[in-house]
Amino acid sequence: MKLPDSAHTSRPWRIHEITPDFRLYDVWALPTPGGPDDFPRLIRQTSGGDTSDNPSWVARTLFSIRWKLGKIFGWDDPDSGVGKRVPTLRDRLPADLRDGPRGPEFDRLPFTSVYLAKDEWAAEMGNRTVHGVMHLSWVEDGAGGHRGQMAVLVKPNGLFGKAYMGLIGPFRHVLVYPPLMRGIAKEWEAGRAQDSSTAP
Repeated sequence: MKLPDSAHTSRPWRIHEITPDFRLYDVWALPTPGGPDDFPRLIRQTSGGDTSDNPSWVARTLFSIRWKLGKIFGWDDPDSGVGKRVPTLRDRLPADLRDGPRGPEFDRLPFTSVYLAKDEWAAEMGNRTVHGVMHLSWVEDGAGGHRGQMAVLVKPNGLFGKAYMGLIGPFRHVLVYPPLMRGIAKEWEAGRAQDSSTAP
């Protein structure tokens, strides 16, 4: 479920300190119900994800087209990413976050962990269109439990980046995120079932 921006901006997340020049594009309530200590499982599930296993063939096709266009036009070339075209956000971290855990590396997605705190995790990606941040957090759900929350923050690369984000906006909201949320829910429930079957 898409949430209002205030669901992210009203909380005292550390990400606010290091992304004042980024725009908040989306905030989503993740279908990951759990207890107060389940955040590490969400992090593991996310870092092991892949666009090729999206449950929607339309979303998989859009991702495939995007990666092919990126290869043709050089949008995702190594010299366009974090540490090349844009400096890593780790350079902006205050000492306590810089010296703390960074978070896991991703198996297949083009993200790099920036920092990991008790109830939030940030990862970044960069290419010729944008410098983007995925911010995951673990929040109370208002019904006695907890769930994940995801915010997407973006710094477009000039006019081209702004046009690119404007163009893909409708596709993201209508064709990508709804099946993505269903996939997250399915994988989360499968993980809960596996945990239950292996519990002593």
